[in-house]
Amino acid sequence: MRAPMIEQVTHYLTTRARWGVMEYAFWLAALATLFLLPGRHLILTEIAWLALFALSLDLILGYAGIISLGHAAFFGLGSYVAALLAKHAIINEPVLALAVSGLAAAMLGFATSFLVLRGSDLARLMVTLGVALIMREIANQIPDLTGGADGLQGVTIGPILGIFHFDIFGHVAYAYCLAVLFVFFLIARRIVYSPFGLSLRAVKGNSLRSALIGISVDARLIAIYTVAAFYAGVAGALLAQTTAFASLDGFSFERSADLLLVLIIGGTGYLYGGLIGAVIFKLMQDWIANLTPQYWQFWIGLVLVLIVLIGRDRIGLWTGIVRTIAERAIPRLTPRAAPVAFPPAKGS
Repeated sequence: MRAPMIEQVTHYLTTRARWGVMEYAFWLAALATLFLLPGRHLILTEIAWLALFALSLDLILGYAGIISLGHAAFFGLGSYVAALLAKHAIINEPVLALAVSGLAAAMLGFATSFLVLRGSDLARLMVTLGVALIMREIANQIPDLTGGADGLQGVTIGPILGIFHFDIFGHVAYAYCLAVLFVFFLIARRIVYSPFGLSLRAVKGNSLRSALIGISVDARLIAIYTVAAFYAGVAGALLAQTTAFASLDGFSFERSADLLLVLIIGGTGYLYGGLIGAVIFKLMQDWIANLTPQYWQFWIGLVLVLIVLIGRDRIGLWTGIVRTIAERAIPRLTPRAAPVAFPPAKGS
């Protein structure tokens, strides 16, 4: 009986993992911005690495229930590693440096995950915040290596794959960031629609019951926390490579707070929340800052208050109506998950 059950669950996850028409539309729109919005590639580059950063936090917050106020620790480490590798000509190829930066952040994530798993949500908040503050102070105390408060300057980024040189208009940088975001989104999508991702949802829902049915709770939380740290390190490396600069701001509390705001706007637990939230947050920040440079934070705060007052359930209802209309308009292009038919219990 166990083998058919496994086959049914596998079939269910495979069906759920199929792409829908709205997903195709989202990524086609992102691809179109490469050609239709050449004058906005600088801010679109910021949106791309911020979306990857938000995606990393969503992996632990939306799917494992681990809340963090210090996710910037991995982001800042990734940015400094990428900048140092380029400045000292240790690794001149940006893609390889990107991977090394992510691995450095993953090592930090694995080392600190044992602390994060202990205690309640409040303890996790304090531990993650403390890790970020410690990393920032370490970077500040070694100015010969990191540049201290002035940041790491004089960074020269080589051409991507030895072919594509970064230009002043940000065209290559945006295409590079968008490609990296898409690849890492595919990997994250594969993770959350796998048996491992399903077990993460079970742990988030009830960790005690998950442990009783044989799920190794700590091992899964450590694994996803390490993966999220890797993603955040890659996002930080993208920032350093596209700006040729790294600073203590990468470790700041404001960086982690902005990330939470992005997920508040976009929502958690469905991957696209971080992406959509990054687009809305960055465009809203840019627009409001142009209108009122001194009070743009007040207006963003007001928008967040309105989101809370209106309620995400109502917003989800409105977006659900739009999604339903789109799916009914093109029913054959929108695959739906088939219900799992569980075998009858013995004796029934």
